[in-house]
Amino acid sequence: MKKPNYKDRAKMRKRLTIVVVGLSFIFFILTFRLSYIMIAKRQEYAARAEEQWTSEVKIDARRGRILDRNGKELAVSANVYRVDFDLNSIRSYLNQELTEKRIQQLNSIGINVDSSREKLTTDDIAPVIAKALDLENQKVKEKLETKLPSGADAGSATLIRRIEKDVADRVRELNISGVLVSPDTKRYYPNNNFLAHVLGSTNIDGQGLTGIELQYNSYLSGVPGMKIAELDRKNGELPYTISQFTPPVDGKDVTLTIDENIQFFAEKAAEQAYEDNKAKAVSILVMDPKTGEVLAMVNKPDFDPNSPYKGTESFEGANETEKLQKMWRNRLVNDTFEPGSIFKVVTAITGLEEGIVNANTDFSCAGGLHFGNRYIKCWRTQGHGAQKFPDIIQNSCNVGFMKLGEMIGKEKLCEYIDKFGFGKVSGIDLPGEAKGIVKKVDTISETDLATIAFGQTNTVNSVQYMTAFNAIANGGTLIQPHIMKEVTHNDNSGVKVVDDKFNPKNSQVASKEKTAELRSYLERVVTGGSGAGTFMEGYHIGGKTGTAQKVNNGTYGAGKYISSFVGMAPVDDPKVTVMVTVDEPSNGAYYAGQVCTPAAKMVFSDIFNYLDSKFSDENSSQISRDVVIPEVRGLKVDEAQKILKASKLDFVLEDSGDVVIDIKPYPGYAVKEGSKINLYTGNNGSYNKNVVMPDVRGYSKSDASKLLTSLGINITFDGDGIVTNQSVNQGEVITKGMSVKLTLNSDYKD
Repeated sequence: MKKPNYKDRAKMRKRLTIVVVGLSFIFFILTFRLSYIMIAKRQEYAARAEEQWTSEVKIDARRGRILDRNGKELAVSANVYRVDFDLNSIRSYLNQELTEKRIQQLNSIGINVDSSREKLTTDDIAPVIAKALDLENQKVKEKLETKLPSGADAGSATLIRRIEKDVADRVRELNISGVLVSPDTKRYYPNNNFLAHVLGSTNIDGQGLTGIELQYNSYLSGVPGMKIAELDRKNGELPYTISQFTPPVDGKDVTLTIDENIQFFAEKAAEQAYEDNKAKAVSILVMDPKTGEVLAMVNKPDFDPNSPYKGTESFEGANETEKLQKMWRNRLVNDTFEPGSIFKVVTAITGLEEGIVNANTDFSCAGGLHFGNRYIKCWRTQGHGAQKFPDIIQNSCNVGFMKLGEMIGKEKLCEYIDKFGFGKVSGIDLPGEAKGIVKKVDTISETDLATIAFGQTNTVNSVQYMTAFNAIANGGTLIQPHIMKEVTHNDNSGVKVVDDKFNPKNSQVASKEKTAELRSYLERVVTGGSGAGTFMEGYHIGGKTGTAQKVNNGTYGAGKYISSFVGMAPVDDPKVTVMVTVDEPSNGAYYAGQVCTPAAKMVFSDIFNYLDSKFSDENSSQISRDVVIPEVRGLKVDEAQKILKASKLDFVLEDSGDVVIDIKPYPGYAVKEGSKINLYTGNNGSYNKNVVMPDVRGYSKSDASKLLTSLGINITFDGDGIVTNQSVNQGEVITKGMSVKLTLNSDYKD
């Protein structure tokens, strides 16, 4: 009898459950993996696929020019060439049948093959390409066999860039399909080291590394072009597809506020100061105070942007990279320092604006002041004695400014320090600006207030300080400094298109009246103070010197100073401001009045001559020179005319006599060059004896003697050096033969 077949349904359900769970797990793993590939790895695999079925060759754009304000080229992209490989075309070229005609053509360019060969290899063409370019065979062979990250054959490779035309022509003559010779650009700086720290430099790919090249790289670099071709499975171009070609868009031109001529003047003066003072570094900054435009910016030592990695020998550093970074640093923007006495300008305008001081405010200096256990000296240790407010500026009296700081108070002084832009970046359009350190008001002690008032404790950068100084020069407006004027390009019709202009921010921080008053006191620094080395007869320059000990690891370094001079001209309506900084002078002298003013005088003198020749007499931008009307009464008319012409004065003749019997204005009066003088003539030599007392402050003893003697004024001298005071005021009408006492002083250093 047959046994019945019983099935364990529970066991079957268990087995079925295991199978379903297993299949579900496998399905989950596959789904997760597919999702990972499709989502997380999508871009990577898509890129690999695209690499395998496309051939891509990048075409660089021509980099824009950098120009000075007058259109002079400061950085250009010279015409050179590059060699790239279209590897797909080269592989097709290698696989072509070696016919007798083709073998002859190959032999003519140095590729020796015979009819027994089926095809060429990279070993055949690499040597002739290498020979044409003076490269190593192995390097060329490696480029010809370039692989993608996936291991597949690459579609393109760059062999070499920035080769000259004769070398490019040798490669073209090979006529090897897929060896592409195309235009390239090489950054070239026609004036070598000129304006190096402003212009900056570029890397091998033509991208900005420092300076304007980095700051405006997006404008200058343009947009590269591209050629993309689709490939078949054998890496050949598909015959029925259209290759995509995108032409490059050339970079735009950047026009700077820099004036090439003024930059040359500053470069020359900085080099001279660097050598004369055996300094660690010298920097000069020239600006237009009414616009915030930088007209010149120079640091010595510098470098050649054409070879930006050479010349580090003059710089300190633990290694070559550190030296390189120091060489590239624009010290006027990137470095900070304690300003010293030039900061007294900020303290002074604070006192004037707040009505705390005026021309008659009294001060007294006995050589120093005690603050707790600390005694802070004036630079003139024997003291300046009794002084008025303008005197403490002229004498750069530390004691006077410590007392002024106390009169102002820390809250109000800090308010003006912030208002004038200290403790924050000025906003100049150059990379890496340092903002400096300003003590917070609640941390300022009585001693801190005293030292801050005369230029210690807080730190500034040079551009930041000049921004504040420009506000004194222009009537109280703080204007953002800038070095880019505009960005332009030419359209397809050759018409210039302006893409961008720099629109500086500005704010009113002081009044016209008080800044004008302060400028008149700053002129006294040049005519009879520590800035006397900058004095030039006939020009009205206002300025301030400052000599500050350098801080090293929180303490002042012995014998290490930063000396500075800041100046403006003409003081009644300044059109140019100049800052000269000498870092660690080591030729014996270190006071700013000794080491900075000669360089400043060179720059001012060259600028005055340049502007005189550039602008006509009626142009408001001209800086006119004052001329003292010479004595011509009693002379024959033709002789008087020669003397006036030599002084660059025009004249009008009244009457028709032979001898000049009177002149208006009187001799000794100061007028602008080109002014018209009225000459009255007669037939005898009698005339009145009135003359005008000229301003001879700032003159040397010999120059003052020469001028006053020519006017018939008798002189007595007291002291040596430069004239700091005269017993008869400027413009006072006196009689010839009258005696005038001149006080001289040579004790101005700060």
